[in-house]
Amino acid sequence: MTRLSAITPSDRAQLGNHLGATRRWAREGSPDDLYFVSDLHAMTVAYNPVRLRARTNEMLAVLLATGIAPEAVFVQSALVRELGALTWVLECTCSFGEASRMTQFKQKADGQSVVRLGLLTYPVLMAADILLQGADEVPVGDDQAQHVELARDLARRFNTTHGEVFTVPRAVTPATGARIRDLADPTRKMSKSNPDAAGTVFVLDEPDLIVRKVRRAQTDNLARVRYAPDEQPGVSNLLEVLAACRGTSPRAEAESFTAYGPLKDAVAEAVVEELAPVRTRAREILTDPAELDAVRKAGADRAAERAAHRLASALRVAGIG
Repeated sequence: MTRLSAITPSDRAQLGNHLGATRRWAREGSPDDLYFVSDLHAMTVAYNPVRLRARTNEMLAVLLATGIAPEAVFVQSALVRELGALTWVLECTCSFGEASRMTQFKQKADGQSVVRLGLLTYPVLMAADILLQGADEVPVGDDQAQHVELARDLARRFNTTHGEVFTVPRAVTPATGARIRDLADPTRKMSKSNPDAAGTVFVLDEPDLIVRKVRRAQTDNLARVRYAPDEQPGVSNLLEVLAACRGTSPRAEAESFTAYGPLKDAVAEAVVEELAPVRTRAREILTDPAELDAVRKAGADRAAERAAHRLASALRVAGIG
């Protein structure tokens, strides 16, 4: 069974990515699982090409530094030709109505003066990512479940119309993990693409910067440490972070504190300790471009080899191969 997961280099990897996804990939992944940096997905909004390339390399280095096996990772754009071909076939299988009713498209396009066509069609590219590799399961959060459902619909429709080529994937909800919120605004989740980075801890942040961000985290004026996300979102977020780093529960951690200062100190220490080995190893990898290039090439070769027969079959039965 193959599981497929991805992370988009819209900005640098942050603590929520680490605790909620990449650390779990490293700990729980099987030999057949695949993890990729979805740099093509980052092109659906305005972007800087130089920064995109740098962020892609950094994200790949972070995945490796987290402990994911080199043979399990690749960069999406290494398969740009294969994905381009399959995406076109799937776009000709998908209806405009299906694409336009994707919730993320509606949310991201709302209020924008210029909306890139790629923002509308990228769920089809995501379907191509999944179907090209023959993924059985795709671990996703609620915001991406609709896209996996589209991939399922397109796989079934193509198979019914042209012949059995694609595995019909299913979305799986990862085991309940930390729901890391922005430290400065706990009403929103921590995100690598938030315009204000004051509340975002990035994986490669220096320890002193992590400490400053945690100490400035929003709490409240209730002067009590409880895990009550609705009533005390800031304090509860700090407890979530601490529990995730320590492998405990937020409610259990709350019993150890009576004031916000000591809680913030403990959180800062735990986060610095959690991220230290990843930051150190990632920077070592980034200072050795030859090693990173070798990993990229090996990952691209493996992913292309896995995809070759499936793509050839799809093109053949669709009448163009």
